Amino acid sequence: MLSVNDCLYALLLKSANEVANGLAEKVSGSVSAFADKMNARAKELGCKNTHFVNPNGLNSTEHYTTPYDMALIARAAFSNDTLRKIDSTLSHKIPATKKVNQERTVTMGHKMFYSTDSRYYPGIIGGKTGYTSKAGNTLVTGVERDGVRLIAVVMKSKGTHYADTKALLDYGFANRDKLLAAGGQPSVGGPSNPNPSGSEGTNSSAPTAAAQSGSWLVEGENRYYIKEDGTKAAGEWMEIGGEEYWFDANAVMATGWRQFTNGDWYYFGTNGAMVKDQWVQNTGKWFYLGKSGTMLKNTTTPDGYEVGENGARK
Repeated sequence: MLSVNDCLYALLLKSANEVANGLAEKVSGSVSAFADKMNARAKELGCKNTHFVNPNGLNSTEHYTTPYDMALIARAAFSNDTLRKIDSTLSHKIPATKKVNQERTVTMGHKMFYSTDSRYYPGIIGGKTGYTSKAGNTLVTGVERDGVRLIAVVMKSKGTHYADTKALLDYGFANRDKLLAAGGQPSVGGPSNPNPSGSEGTNSSAPTAAAQSGSWLVEGENRYYIKEDGTKAAGEWMEIGGEEYWFDANAVMATGWRQFTNGDWYYFGTNGAMVKDQWVQNTGKWFYLGKSGTMLKNTTTPDGYEVGENGARK
């Protein structure tokens, strides 16, 4: 018998389809029941053109997705510390079992992880290969450099998936400053306490931002915005590239949760842009940021879920 941990290594490193089915049955009792959970989760993440009927991606007319939807799924997956740890391991030893009386080693299938391989890409944090006769070569890759995380998705490739992925990532990092200024896609996260308070808050007023023209400054892990007059934005809201940002009193761009004097909570992604009309997650709890950016409480979200007094989904 294999442990769930060993199964996850076999699944993520070597695409073990039988392991995917076994894990699905372990979690939900059947493959179809697990596929229902997959579809519900995809909807929560904002996927628009995805439907799963199995946990392994094998051919089915009713099993489909898109690069955009897969990027949303990957973004959520790469926010999971356990998944990133397993998904970045180059090799893992699976102990002997009653049916197989010797230790087995599974190795990473994604070639961009190997520093000795010509396809190696520095900063890679996770990824997954795939192939079926109908889907062709598929490749999902997450890379993080200097606090900027990009996800590249290539589908229906005919052998150029690694070269195409490199081209996409190179383009993204070459234009990182433009991506930051434009807001990009915020990563998911959430308050460690479902009713956040104390040091995570600020006494600032609710959002009132005017469009600005200036430039970004990155110093170590901190980001600042230099206004047209040459000063750093500090203790104020800024609208940059159509997105709203908050800069703390020390001029550092805000990320994570902030509470304002009206009592509302807002969430800022790792790129600093205020998250709107989207779920964020932390420690197993989900919170919804409304169209204005405020965390919803004691109501039903646009996608039909109830959230309680502390904002957590029931």
